Amino acid sequence: MASYKHFYELPVYKACRNFRKEVSELVKSSYPKDEKYLLTAQTLDAVRSVTANIAEGFGRFHYQENIQFCRQSRGSLSEVMEHLITAYDDKYISKATLTDLNKTYKRCLKEINGYIKYLKTAKAKPIIKNE
Repeated sequence: MASYKHFYELPVYKACRNFRKEVSELVKSSYPKDEKYLLTAQTLDAVRSVTANIAEGFGRFHYQENIQFCRQSRGSLSEVMEHLITAYDDKYISKATLTDLNKTYKRCLKEINGYIKYLKTAKAKPIIKNE
């Protein structure tokens, strides 16, 4: 894996950022006004948490802490999907929209899981000192 100096260079962050932008735009344009402080707020909080946790974990500079924040990110990602299913059930979004977002959700989930796997592998490698 390439070495990244900033969290926003990470492929996992980029994928999740695109998902956040897509979901945010949808929520703001499709959900009814009476959901502003309920489903709208919950969905926006959860989707923002996905990328925020990736960024925070990256800034910790310790593998185990980064892994834990990625797990939080993964949990928030699943929470977003649940809110989208609720929006579909309440007829705020179409089946086609839900299907498209589910594909993006799965890509993001794969990216997060891959990043966690990378971090676990990197953590397990012994540090070799030059003598």
